Amino acid sequence: MNENLFASFTTPTMMGLPIVILIIMSPSIMFPSPNRLINNRLISIQQWLLQLTSKQMMSTHNNKGQTWTLMLMSLILFIGSTNLLGLLPHSFTPTTQLSMNLGMAIPLWAGTVLTGFRHKTKASLAHFLPQGTPTFLIPMLVIIETISLFIQPVALAVRLTANITAGHLLMHLIGGATLALMNISPTTSFITFITLVLLTILEFAVALIQAYVFTLLVSLYLHDNT
Repeated sequence: MNENLFASFTTPTMMGLPIVILIIMSPSIMFPSPNRLINNRLISIQQWLLQLTSKQMMSTHNNKGQTWTLMLMSLILFIGSTNLLGLLPHSFTPTTQLSMNLGMAIPLWAGTVLTGFRHKTKASLAHFLPQGTPTFLIPMLVIIETISLFIQPVALAVRLTANITAGHLLMHLIGGATLALMNISPTTSFITFITLVLLTILEFAVALIQAYVFTLLVSLYLHDNT
C-alpha cells in the first residue's frame, strides 16, 4: 500500500537513467518567446502577469535589490509551471523532491546573505544581537539567531515540498476511494468525485500560491540584506 501510494513521487527513469532533467526543462516550452512585432494573446497575458507580479514584489526594493528581478521572475515561473505540470495525469512533479527544493533554496538564501554581509556588514551582524539585550542573554541570543538564520533555506524547501506532496497524496487517496466506492455505493462515489474535482481546483491554486510564497520569501530575505 505504501509503495503504491508513494510511487508517483519516485524519480522516473529511462534505461536506468533519471529523466528528471528533461522534466525540469519542459516548462520552458510553455513560455514561447515573441518572434514578431505584434504579440499574440498568450504572450501579452504572460507579459502583463509578469509585470504585475514584479511591480508588486520588487516595489519596496532599492536599486541593488531590483537587480534580482529577472532571477526572481524566472524562479516564480519555473516553480509555478512545474507545480501545474505535476497535476496532469501520469506526470511527475519535481518540486515534491526535497533535494531539488533545497538546491533552489540554499543558493538563493546564500546569495542574499552574502549580499547583506558585503553591502550592509554592520546591519547584518546587528541582526544577531538585538539592541538592549541583557549581558547574560547575549550568548544564548547569538546562538538562537544563528540557528534561525541557517534554518531559513530548510524552511523554504520543506514548506514547498510538504504542501505539494500533501495535496498530491490527498488527491491520490480520494481518487482511490472514488474507484473503490463505484461498485459499492454510486451515490457516495459521486460525492467523493465532486470532492476530488473541488480538491483539484484547490490544488491548481495551491500550485501557484506556493510558487508565489517561495519567491516572496526569497524577496523578503533580499530586502533585509540590501
